Amino acid sequence: MTNLTNDQIRQNVRSRYKQIAVRTNESGSSCCSPEHPKNSASCCDTPADFNAISQKLGYSSDELTAVPEGANLGLGCGNPQAIAELQAGETVLDLGSGGGFDCFLASRQVGETGHVIGVDMTPEMISRARENAAKGHFTNTDFRLGEIEHLPVADQTVNVIISNCVINLSPDKQQVFHEAYRVLKPGGRLAISDIVTTAELPPEIKDDLDQLYSGCISGASSISALESMLEQSGFTDISIKPKDESKAFIQDWIPGANLEHYIVSAVIQATKSI
Repeated sequence: MTNLTNDQIRQNVRSRYKQIAVRTNESGSSCCSPEHPKNSASCCDTPADFNAISQKLGYSSDELTAVPEGANLGLGCGNPQAIAELQAGETVLDLGSGGGFDCFLASRQVGETGHVIGVDMTPEMISRARENAAKGHFTNTDFRLGEIEHLPVADQTVNVIISNCVINLSPDKQQVFHEAYRVLKPGGRLAISDIVTTAELPPEIKDDLDQLYSGCISGASSISALESMLEQSGFTDISIKPKDESKAFIQDWIPGANLEHYIVSAVIQATKSI
């Protein structure tokens, strides 16, 4: 990965998620159809049955039916809602909000007096999320175009930051945590689902930008590295808990690659001191 600039990595990730955002057109075809020139894992590693894969990630049937059609894109590696303990009136920030799935679930929990901000660096995702918000009449959501390393959010305005398998995509994770700390109010908290490494990644995985970095794999960090970054940003009460059961769906991401030997989904929590 040393021969790639941070901007090259971001552009590749942005391109992949643009493809995901626009893959379904009015005729129902997608970028994963046989005639599409990008019929590859970098474009098509998300199963067509989005609800089925999201249930494997920990979402309930009630959650899956509570969002507008088109919001759930079958992405992620867990359910940050399950650990966020959101309260009415809180302001929530979702890093890498995609089609708005987790934002709409958070919107239900914080209620009319709360506020949910989604930030994504892909214009097509922002457009899709805003359309979904209009369809579902979600008036307390706000979707903003921006990079998670440079959040378009004011200092100390957020109670809770959620994210689902996005921070691993950043080439500058330390800056992401610096920004998270900046926008959180004193006493604010992180509630993140993401991928962590459990063993050293082989070179062929580390260096595969097109398929494995933008696919939430080769950009993953170790638990100790993430703990160090969180501490450097000022967070306390740091907890990173691997979920061994996630190996069951990780092994299906690229069949035969034995990814479950190297990475696992984890619950990442931390607090900004009062």
